[in-house]
Amino acid sequence: MLERTLTIFKPDALRKRVQGHMLQHLLDDGFEVRAMRMLHLTKAQAEGFYEVHKERPFFGELVAFMTSGAVVVVCLEREDAVARLRTVMGPTDSTKAPGDTVRGRFGTDIQCNAIHGSDSPDNAQREIAYFFPGLDLLVSEASAAAGTRTGGLHNRRGGRIRSRRTGSASP
Repeated sequence: MLERTLTIFKPDALRKRVQGHMLQHLLDDGFEVRAMRMLHLTKAQAEGFYEVHKERPFFGELVAFMTSGAVVVVCLEREDAVARLRTVMGPTDSTKAPGDTVRGRFGTDIQCNAIHGSDSPDNAQREIAYFFPGLDLLVSEASAAAGTRTGGLHNRRGGRIRSRRTGSASP
């Protein structure tokens, strides 16, 4: 079943300038980008996003790390996206991650592990809404075929996505 998930390319990855390589790794694995933005998280944003870990001893360090530089937040789509992203990312501790995973290639350790990924479909929905509230996310042709929309790229309301440069509809 087509599913969406959220990933964050963390500050350590952006400092290394490997976010493009990480995105290509995900695209090569069959993920489609539905929304993407780059931002520098405020303390309040990081605390809100990681609220589930508020009582954990590493919470303060996690918030400090996630606010230490820019991040890239991406909404991805593919079959079984949540589980597949977890596999492609590799284990949380990059030192234990296989070399063909994102963390194995681009992470350093358990904290500087390059990438975040939603851990369940419910959390994916919450996380996507956190970073892309009210935003029309692109709908793939496969998603459109499953609903009432047909062909090309569409927003959630069924309207065709138009190029800002030319004003023409996407192919």
